[in-house]
Amino acid sequence: MNKLITATLIALSSTLAMAQTPAKEMADAEVRKVDRDAKKVTLKHGPIKNLDMPGMTMVFQVRDATLLDNLAAGDKIKFTAEQQQGAYVVTGVEKAKP
Repeated sequence: MNKLITATLIALSSTLAMAQTPAKEMADAEVRKVDRDAKKVTLKHGPIKNLDMPGMTMVFQVRDATLLDNLAAGDKIKFTAEQQQGAYVVTGVEKAKP
């Protein structure tokens, strides 16, 4: 019985911790260039709140190359990014709704 209670408490605390983690707000951008071989994308983006970064045009790395599969220069997107090991990395992408 104690094991069941302990397991339940662990599961509940994990769920609570995830629920309290705020989702990253997506930033708006226009794709300027996609370099699939180098796993990089150039974006003209608006402010990125979680990075405290103003809007600008810059190159981002992409760890998951599949994020680039449906992107082309000129596309309007929403994206999330993080700083990982000193580099700015796109972690999520979706096409902006017209």
